[in-house]
Amino acid sequence: MAPEVAVVLEGYTYFECPRWHENRVWVSDFYTYQVISAREDGTDIRVEAEVPGQPSGLGWLPDGRLLVVSMRDQKILRRESDGELVVHADLSEYVSANVNDMLVDAQGRAYVGNFGFDLMNLAPVETADLLRVDPDGSVHVVARDLHFPNGMALTSTGDLLVDETLGNRISAFAVQADGSLSERRDWVSFGPVPGGPEMETTLAQIVVAPDGCCIDGDDSMWVADALGSRVLHVSAGKIIDEIAFDSGVFACGLGGSDGRTLFVCAAPDFNEHARKVANEGKLLSIRLEPLG
Repeated sequence: MAPEVAVVLEGYTYFECPRWHENRVWVSDFYTYQVISAREDGTDIRVEAEVPGQPSGLGWLPDGRLLVVSMRDQKILRRESDGELVVHADLSEYVSANVNDMLVDAQGRAYVGNFGFDLMNLAPVETADLLRVDPDGSVHVVARDLHFPNGMALTSTGDLLVDETLGNRISAFAVQADGSLSERRDWVSFGPVPGGPEMETTLAQIVVAPDGCCIDGDDSMWVADALGSRVLHVSAGKIIDEIAFDSGVFACGLGGSDGRTLFVCAAPDFNEHARKVANEGKLLSIRLEPLG
């Protein structure tokens, strides 16, 4: 039986990076350049930040200050207690294209992915580095040659899981005490790593395009398939379930009062040129079964 899907927010451009924080769902809307939050039923909407450089990844420092990726100017911004946005880190020396998703751990270290090439104008495909930004704003390269590092999650055993959207895989790295990462290994492989520099060639070889994701309490992952209009439930190196949608889905996050609501970012596609001129982005929700 297909789960019931509810609409939490609609009439926006393109949502990414849903996060549950302080009993509210937070999300970035790319082309209104806003970070917004709302109650789990979509009421009491607040604009939390306005990011002219296009907001994406979200996270919080241990003292509660918001971190938000500013994609186009390749920065991480920090919201101070008075609401002012300041530069937390400048990544422009380390990346050649848009900065994207981000995961902030309990120590305030931010792991940040990037496109690696001009995706929206179909430039030749290139790999990208994964960066770590420490609480003092210092920037460190922690992994190289990833195929569009995107959504991330931390397991209870201390592994950082990284979705490689154009790599047909989710990679795992053991996190060391100083925040550095071990050698990459496959957490799950959906197919061979695509070859060839052209975007059209790469897309033709994609089996699953893992995008935004979240970890569940049993260390399984819920991950949006950016090309498959579905959210996959992945565990022990394989797909164990999937939820199909009637539009594209690009990110998901767990939250709600009991942590069993899956919030899903949906839009017709991820084409920047189309999404900028439409208001078809939605935040959806699905009630999951309790664990155990």
